[in-house]
Amino acid sequence: MKQKMMLFRRLFMTVLFVLAFMTTFFTVSGVEAKDLSDWMKKQRLSLEQLGITFKSLPKEKAEKTALSAAKEIKNKPKKLEEAFDWSRYPRKKVTATGYTAGAESTGKQPHHPGYGLTYSGVKVKRDLYSTVAADLSVFPIGTILFIPNYGYGVVADTGSAIKGNRLDLYYETVEDVYNEWGKKTLDVYVIKKGDGSVTESELFQLNEEESMQVFRQKYKTAKK
Repeated sequence: MKQKMMLFRRLFMTVLFVLAFMTTFFTVSGVEAKDLSDWMKKQRLSLEQLGITFKSLPKEKAEKTALSAAKEIKNKPKKLEEAFDWSRYPRKKVTATGYTAGAESTGKQPHHPGYGLTYSGVKVKRDLYSTVAADLSVFPIGTILFIPNYGYGVVADTGSAIKGNRLDLYYETVEDVYNEWGKKTLDVYVIKKGDGSVTESELFQLNEEESMQVFRQKYKTAKK
């Protein structure tokens, strides 16, 4: 009983002390209880608003990132096969194989003066516009073909085994021939019929055409 009375007295004295302290504070500072209450409410509201702002930042960042990614995907360059209406060009079914500048295809070694040179006189090239070999009675020198999954082929070479509707597509190595092509029968599109000649300058200009650079990297050889 005595303990309860002592606890009650202590609680009562504490309440009196707090009331006395607040009365003194309001008297000295001139701040009213209502003002203090309003101030505390405002501070609480500000903190809540601040918390909402911080919480929204990651979400906003995520939304911006998602929009940026979506825009990047939307603006991603199409494959060359999908970028143009190839059906407006004449097409021809051919059997296409791959060849290199080496002895396995041409019988020439690197020290041979004609190593890497095509029948037309230009150097072999693997690029967006690559040199290819054809039967010149079917595709004259200078003919530009679009070959799906290979790129553009410029007829610059010929070969004893390349007769009729056959093409030989240039690659830098035997491994590239086997890994990237092999042997395929497919439709190719005649973009321009050749007049019997092609030059290094013409090949260079074709490959450097500004509007085609977005597609070029896929076909351009990584080996220099």
